[in-house]
Amino acid sequence: MLNRIFAVFFGITILSSSATAGETLAAWQANPSRIFSTSDVDLSDMVWVARPLVIFANSPLDPTFKEQMALLQEGLDVILERDVMIVVDTNPKLKTALRENLRPKGFVWVLIGKDGNVKLRKPFAWDMRELSRVIDKMPMRQQEIKKP
Repeated sequence: MLNRIFAVFFGITILSSSATAGETLAAWQANPSRIFSTSDVDLSDMVWVARPLVIFANSPLDPTFKEQMALLQEGLDVILERDVMIVVDTNPKLKTALRENLRPKGFVWVLIGKDGNVKLRKPFAWDMRELSRVIDKMPMRQQEIKKP
């Protein structure tokens, strides 16, 4: 199990993307509500900083993808308060590093914790209230809540 966690962690963070070191972090800090493409991010920049929510679909026209994006828009304040970074991939032909490492089948979203490990994976749309409950139970989030 531990080997699998390390494999997922290193598979996610060692990406050959167009983003250079620090570029993803700077872009997210400049606009935390920005939606990133999996081909344009280096998630190693985000370890201990943000919780990437990676959303996969086979097409941007996928009804579940559209529903999830609408739910995210409605719950934008929840996302911003919990340091969630939105990353999308709706083109399976691109074979991005994240798609290869997380191996989605159709629509799925994957929540990655600030430690770089996969925390949750769901094949259906979730509203932000449900997602916030999961995040708020995480030990790191508990520490964030306790800080003044």
